[in-house]
This record gives sequence, C-alpha cells and structure tokens, in this order.
Amino acid sequence: MTDKMNLFRPGCRLSRREFIGGCAACAAGLSAVSILSNSAKAQTPQLKLPIQKAKVRLVFTHIPTEEPTWPNIGYDYEGRKKELTEKLRKACPGIEFLRATAQNAEQAKKILKADKKVDGYVVYMLGLWTGVPQAIAASGRPTVFVDDLYGGSGEFLSQYAAARRKKLKVTGVSSSSFEDVVEAANCFECIKKLRSSVILKVGAGPDWWGHIPAKLIEDNFGPKVVDISFGQLNDAYKKADRTEAAKWADCWMNNAEKVVEPSRQTIEKSGAMYLTMLELMQQYKAQAITVNCLGGFYGGHMTAYPCLGFFQLNNDGYVGACEADMKSTLTMLVMSYLVGRPGYISDPVIDTANNQVIYAHCVAPNKVFGPKGPSNPYHIRSHSEDRKGAAIRSLLPLNEMTTTIQLDPQKKQVILHQGKTVANIDEDKACRTKLAVELKGDMQKLFNHWDKWGWHRVTYYGDLKQSVCHIAALLGFEVVEEA
Repeated sequence: MTDKMNLFRPGCRLSRREFIGGCAACAAGLSAVSILSNSAKAQTPQLKLPIQKAKVRLVFTHIPTEEPTWPNIGYDYEGRKKELTEKLRKACPGIEFLRATAQNAEQAKKILKADKKVDGYVVYMLGLWTGVPQAIAASGRPTVFVDDLYGGSGEFLSQYAAARRKKLKVTGVSSSSFEDVVEAANCFECIKKLRSSVILKVGAGPDWWGHIPAKLIEDNFGPKVVDISFGQLNDAYKKADRTEAAKWADCWMNNAEKVVEPSRQTIEKSGAMYLTMLELMQQYKAQAITVNCLGGFYGGHMTAYPCLGFFQLNNDGYVGACEADMKSTLTMLVMSYLVGRPGYISDPVIDTANNQVIYAHCVAPNKVFGPKGPSNPYHIRSHSEDRKGAAIRSLLPLNEMTTTIQLDPQKKQVILHQGKTVANIDEDKACRTKLAVELKGDMQKLFNHWDKWGWHRVTYYGDLKQSVCHIAALLGFEVVEEA
C-alpha cells in the first residue's frame, strides 16, 4: 500500500507542478532558517558555519600567441582569460581565485613552489601542448582540469586520462556548459568548509560499530570529531528550556499532516532533546551531530529520542545523523556543503519482484531540495522498533531521480547507485519512512555486494553523480557504482 503525494507549504497546498517549479528554483546555500514558517515563536538559532573562502590557483595554459596551434595563431588569450576569470569569480563567491599563466612545465613548477597555502588548482587549457597539466597534477594537490573546447582538447584528453590512471587527485570538465566548470570548481569550497568543521559524536566509544578513528577523519576530510558522553548530553537536557521545547512541539505538531501515536508530553521531550543538541553544537561550534540513539534509549541513558531534532537540523541545513554512524555523518556533511541538500540515512530493503530499493528509517527530512525549497507532508509517529518516543514518517516526493551514496574513509571509496522514486510504502513493520525507488542499474550486482560497505546508505534528491565524482576525485577516493 502506498500514499499519494500531497505536497504543501505551511498553511497552503501545492500542486505537483508548483512543487517541481519550486524545486527548480531552490537555492543550494546553507541558510539557517526555520522551515516551519507559521511557528515564528520557535526559530532555529544560527549555528556557526565555516565562512573562510577557499584559495584556488587558476592556471591558464597556452603557448605564445604567435605560434600556430589550437585554437589558432594570433588568438586573444588575454581577452579569454579576463572573460573566464570574471565569470568564475561571479559564479563561485566562496572561492578566491589567484590567477596565473603557465606556458610550459618549468613555469608550472615555479607556480607550485611559490604556492604554500592554496587549497587546489583549476588548470584551464586554452591552447595545446604546454606540459603544464601533468606538472601540476604530479604535485598530488587537488586539481580540476578544464578544456576550453577547441583550444586545449588534445592535451586535456591525454593528460586527464593519464592522471586518472595514476590515481592522482584530478577531476576534469570538457563541456560547452560553463555550469559544469562551476560545479567542479565549487568542490574546493566544500573541501575548505570541511577543514573548518566540527562533528559531535554522542555516546559511542571506539568499540561502537559505527566508529571511525578521529585522525582518519581529520586526515581525509578535515573535520574535528568531539566525543560527548551520555552524561554530558543528560546534563544539557536537564537545563533545556521547557517553554521553548513546548514551542517546538507546537511547531512540529501544527505542521504535521497527522500525529499518530506520540503524546504531547513525548513530543515536548523531543523538543527538549533538540534544544539540548543545539546547545552542545553551539558550545563546540559544530555543524554536525550524531547520536548513539538506539544504545542510549534502549540502555536507559536517554529519556527522549533525537529523531525530531535531527529532522529539524537537516531541514535547516545542518547535519543530524542517526546511530553514531560516522560514515553516514561524514557523507551528510560533505554533501550539505557540496549541494546544499539534506541526506536521508536508511536501512535499505531490496524487492527484486518490483526492481525496487526501499529506504527505511525513522528519521527523514521534509525539505529534500534544501532549506529554501518546498516542504512535503509528514506524520509524527512512534519510533518503530520499540514503539516509544517520537519519530518522523516523511511522505517524500515521487517521480524524482535520487542519488544514494556512502563515503568510506577506511577503504577510500564512495559507493553510489541511483533510481527514481515511485512510492511511499505504508507498512507497519520496520522503520516509519519507507521510500521506494526503482533502481537504475543491475539489481543482481547491488544485491550480491552489499556486505562490503555495511547496511546504511544516504539518499539525496537529484542526479548528483557528477558532483559526487568530482569531490571523490579531489579527495583521492574511488567511486564504486554498486549497481
């Protein structure tokens, strides 16, 4: 049994056409805005987001203009450089581009030697046969190769392929759409933000299944990981403002399509837990939090589930992640900076009869296109396994492409599969939100290799494969298309 989509803004209904139009206009920024506009009394505080710009060396490559080659003898390289630099600076406000020109490998090496604090390189190939791309790629620094079509094409094709074969931190763009260049360049902003970020991990030690050594996370991605005990969480919970918690209960209940099992008191406890997480995130200047929620609640270490708080954090452009799963938390933080959309952690179920993957969990956002995008309906339910607390059933948009991934810093891999959303499954067993996706790819391959990366996956709305491939390459990770 499935639920039909009935999308809405708080206070008014949306047709599907309005929803799609709204999605197209969604901004990718991480503005900290309350998504439930008719509950003005319950506003999300502005948590600290990294604001320092990435410094990127923009290297234009060509031989002297008087020499015959592609694009042609006498070509106005200076005019083209000026045009492209202005376009990049306008399109990538989170990046400071430091412009340079290199006409041969020796000039490239001098640029590399002088650059001490740049976050990466964009090598824009305006002409042919300079030897610059391979010199910069060989440095091991994150690099985007760009072919200015009909200018640097031969050198781009040969050197990009060679760099990828050598497993260098290189991605490439050979496209007539300038937006594709912007998409790749903006990965440097994401990487810079990661290096200035903090993740809180609550109630999970080194023996926890979702544990990843903090040094491995910092070395590969940059974020600092801060361990928080259940005792610290409970101390903050006791101090949480119950009046404010009640406002959040009003906010969530008023905007829900329906409240099924949880009592008002239970939802107020969820509001207090949300305020607790906000307080800790503000204290440690964190952008992400993940909680050993099952161990905490089942073990009597917590009196409220964090599900509604995670729902709110993810809607507002931050990261609230289930089960102290560090791989999923990292995935969500990377993608929030990269595409400005929340991820949906799930325990997937495979239905081979219908060629479907069903993503099941008791937390999901209802602003899947980002904080400024439209909202979809949701129900407030109990947490499914123990039928206690308060959780979310989000009735997610249908007939949309999804990209499902997981970053694994221990394997240095990113796994990926895609599909089209077809149903919100209404089934009492297992977790509350159940999004069915028709798989794009080989179900048998997906079915037979799941154990290599664990059960959880993180799902995003949109065809985000190219963005994932760009960021993976610049981080030195392999992309594994698991279907």
